[in-house]
Amino acid sequence: MRKFFAKLYDFSSSWTGTVVIVLLFIFFIAQAFVIPSGSMKNTLLIGDHLFVKKFAYGIATPHIPWVEIPVWFDSDDDGHLVQGDRPKRGDIVVFRYPNDPKIYYVKRNFAVGGDEVIFAPKTMYLRPHEGDEFIEKNYDKNDIVVLNGKKFVREPYKFKGIHYENRGDKDNFVGQNADTFTIALYYMQQNKFAMSPAKIDELESIDGLPFNAFYFKVKDDSFFMVGDNRENSNDSRFWGSVEYKFVVGQPWFVYFSWDKDYKIRWERIGRLATTLENDESLIYEQP
Repeated sequence: MRKFFAKLYDFSSSWTGTVVIVLLFIFFIAQAFVIPSGSMKNTLLIGDHLFVKKFAYGIATPHIPWVEIPVWFDSDDDGHLVQGDRPKRGDIVVFRYPNDPKIYYVKRNFAVGGDEVIFAPKTMYLRPHEGDEFIEKNYDKNDIVVLNGKKFVREPYKFKGIHYENRGDKDNFVGQNADTFTIALYYMQQNKFAMSPAKIDELESIDGLPFNAFYFKVKDDSFFMVGDNRENSNDSRFWGSVEYKFVVGQPWFVYFSWDKDYKIRWERIGRLATTLENDESLIYEQP
């Protein structure tokens, strides 16, 4: 046994051993990730450097960093060496962008397979696939509404960072001074919007339109990912749900953070992602 540990020590001290250990850590334990856009503010901010927990939802098929080449054949096309728990409603998830799997996105999981989603101006609604009894048992009765004869939950997630704004931030997806519903109308005309127009009798009509909302039913084993910065997020509303095979992991903790002026945000360093989304003192608008 002593000889084994001596050889292991010698191997880990070599350049080859160091590279192998680092790659194994990146492949199976944690991978560094930098928040590149404002789609998750005020929960995760541009300039947050965090580690992603790679084993939160199974073991994703390893990819060589930077070039994103898979190092193992995905024979069953589920994107994972070992399947695990699926993302739960409300989880913040890191995943590969379905339209370009070499790009990583981070969003909040708004809905799971079988759920129904309605997006109206400044509001989103969820109907869990478990049905009315589940809704009544698990959600605040003040948030439960009936839309076209079905019970939905209005804004089911109460994390303080979730918000609507109309700022036209140059770093966001929209990049112009318009709300996401208006942007959605433009993308729908270009056949580039995933949700379908819907007329919801209980919601306010919109002048000049035969519909007043958008509807989407999530595919099985897929997830509807939406940014906490609801008016400035390129998300499932535009390109559809995310299959399990694209799920990479879950934000773990911030190891470094600075703002656009390179001022270090000391109060965020070392914080778990679960702390960042629940501690009001750490949830603030990014300057």
